[in-house]
Amino acid sequence: MSEMIRVTLPDGSAREVARGTTPAQIAADIGPGLAKAALAAKVDGEVRDILRPLEADTNLALITNRDEAEALELVRHDYAHILAEAVQALWPGTQITFGPATDDGFYYDVKAPESRDPFSMDDLPAIEEKMREIIRADKPLRREVWSRDALIAKWEKDGEVFKAEWAKELPEGEELSVYWSGDDWLDMCRGPHLASTGKVDPQAFKLMRVAGAYWRGDQRNAQLTRIYGTGWLNKKQLDAHLHKLEEAAKRDHRKLGREMDLFHLQEEAHGSVFWHPHGYIVWRELEAYMRRAIDGAGYKEVKTPQVMDARQWEASGHWGKYRENMFVIPDEVPNIEDEGPLVSDAAEWMALKPMNCPAHVLIFRQGIKSYRDLPLRIYENGCCHRNEPHGALHGLMRVRQFTQDDAHIFCREDQIVGEVQAFCKLADRIYRDMGFDGYAIKLALRPDKRFGSDEMWDQAEAELRDAVVRAGLATEDYGWEELPGEGAFYAPKLEWHLTDAIGRTWQVGTIQSDRVLPDRLDASYVGEDGERHRPVMLHRAIFGSYERFIGILIEHFAGRFPTWLAPVQAVVATIVSDADDYAKDAAARLEAAGIRVETDLRNEKINYKVREHSLAKVPYLLVVGKREADEGTVAIRTLGQEGQRIMPLAEAIAMLKGEATPPDLREP
Repeated sequence: MSEMIRVTLPDGSAREVARGTTPAQIAADIGPGLAKAALAAKVDGEVRDILRPLEADTNLALITNRDEAEALELVRHDYAHILAEAVQALWPGTQITFGPATDDGFYYDVKAPESRDPFSMDDLPAIEEKMREIIRADKPLRREVWSRDALIAKWEKDGEVFKAEWAKELPEGEELSVYWSGDDWLDMCRGPHLASTGKVDPQAFKLMRVAGAYWRGDQRNAQLTRIYGTGWLNKKQLDAHLHKLEEAAKRDHRKLGREMDLFHLQEEAHGSVFWHPHGYIVWRELEAYMRRAIDGAGYKEVKTPQVMDARQWEASGHWGKYRENMFVIPDEVPNIEDEGPLVSDAAEWMALKPMNCPAHVLIFRQGIKSYRDLPLRIYENGCCHRNEPHGALHGLMRVRQFTQDDAHIFCREDQIVGEVQAFCKLADRIYRDMGFDGYAIKLALRPDKRFGSDEMWDQAEAELRDAVVRAGLATEDYGWEELPGEGAFYAPKLEWHLTDAIGRTWQVGTIQSDRVLPDRLDASYVGEDGERHRPVMLHRAIFGSYERFIGILIEHFAGRFPTWLAPVQAVVATIVSDADDYAKDAAARLEAAGIRVETDLRNEKINYKVREHSLAKVPYLLVVGKREADEGTVAIRTLGQEGQRIMPLAEAIAMLKGEATPPDLREP
């Protein structure tokens, strides 16, 4: 008689089944609907193949399409393997490496055979069709465990040098899992996988692009081709994703930045932004808004050096944990002769600051601080530099030089929760003023590599959690979630994730509770007891960086900034030259009212002018002709709306003045 094991289901019910029973069999016993819907199993919390036998008492949950996040990761993993199989079927001799699931799809790195050029976009339609053929064949996906030596021998025999190299680096004697697709193709993989290729929807994926990639990410190694795809549970999800991509392409801040003449980037200053006059108006409006906000919240603005001695970064801990992302500078006059090295071996080293926090500690340390001085809120629009790889740079979203709306709150232990609560309230107001009604708050918890004791981390995490609870934000409405391992090396942090107009999320603001840096840099205050105490340092930002936040705003509004942020808020355009003097007078009155206005007196048809200023995303176009000049009126066209309104110039100025007023300065 077979040995029995106990399987406990999510509803608390339990079943006695024979050892070796599969989750698929249990699903079938429960009902045919579940048997058809079940994709994989969660065995004691671990996701496994639905056909993998159960060997001991266990807690079992069955994964279906309703468990969307887990189901998507499974199907994307399968799509990646089907992609690799299709490429090898079409071009024998192709070598495969690895292919993971990603946030919206999958990719696989492959090396084309010597008989052909590297894969290109032209190959994608044939690969897609072959993938659909493999899916329609409904090939069983079968797991086997091989010895390390047997698998190495298999890869070497098949000429899979990359797979063989990887397998050789795994511990000797280790058993490795492989997955067969039918009986004619296999890949080394930890799994899990679905039961067969036919479990994925052949109409729910699309290959998107190809790119160069290096084996194991090292440019000294062989160059591969990375084939990217997007994969979903059904065609409806795929179509929605492709539509979002189309919308995102229209909103791309790099494209709109050129069209609206806001900024540019060029190789002479990799990762640094050249702001044009119109773009810098947006920056200045945001900067002025933020200054009013932080002044009202009791912050003191400072300015700190760009370059500091390496010893300061060693003391803070950044030199050891962050040096690869820092620009270092020799502290000596460079050699100006033709012969000899530019910098001597004796040079001391300095670094461009990648962050502002150590400098703010040095300001705190100037003079004796009392417990009565706390909380001390220090703010800086701080320009920082980080040595990002060239390939990682992306418009305004990822740059090397950036300016943070950075602040550090030095406070006593008993002030932490109140300060974090106040920050939550401030951030909420600012995000709503910026046009983001939807956001989520997440608590990033301790990483594996960190400074400080477990007790310190327990306390810091609890304080942030308590502040959000007290603020009433730890709810589903605010997407409250805790993220294990995502904190900084010195502190846990709260993160604000904004949702934009097309449903994308952007992580922007943070607040971090830090007891490490004040200790490392010897910051202290005199307590009520007359003794020295360490302050707690709250690192906080709301925009994150001006560059990235402006990029997000451009894409959120598709370039159609709210009037108070628009570089040009109104254009007065003439129909006939007889109205030129009236147009100039109207523009002067608008400017006197504080409105950023331009005139368009060109000898062009009005429809041409309307189209041109609409493409430039000007919120209001005031059209004037001889009739308007005689009557003292304007014909107002609002960006994105059909038709026009005729109103007296004074009334139009009053309306535009209201629209052009920043949200924090408007009458309640």
